[in-house]
Amino acid sequence: MAPLLNPYLNFDGNAREAMEYYKEVFGGDLNMHTFGEIGGAGEEYADKIMHGMLTTPDGFTVMGSDGPPGMEYASGNNFAVSLSGEEEDTLRGFWEKLSDGGQVSVPLERQMWGDIFGMCTDRFGVPWMVNISTPEG
Repeated sequence: MAPLLNPYLNFDGNAREAMEYYKEVFGGDLNMHTFGEIGGAGEEYADKIMHGMLTTPDGFTVMGSDGPPGMEYASGNNFAVSLSGEEEDTLRGFWEKLSDGGQVSVPLERQMWGDIFGMCTDRFGVPWMVNISTPEG
């Protein structure tokens, strides 16, 4: 499967409502996981959406989440471009080029959910998220 490029939207506590709305608009399959399912975010975030993904019949993919604890929500800056897939060499190459001359906010490394993930802002001010899916052990 080729790497995917899609928007990743951040919400101020209403990601569930927003993602369900987008499902009504576009149709498709919606999967959501809470911070409580992953752990480590505290009681006040247990029911907040850590990651939601809508895959539509027209081939659109929209991802979204509630901002994690400690991350300030700013309307207008509440998006990132997401690159994801299983092709580690290809995605690492994209990461190296996008982060070169930019600012890394989350280093590209294995995360608690098992995938390799990183966040950066490129030299033009565009925020990027790279997620390399890893096979279940």
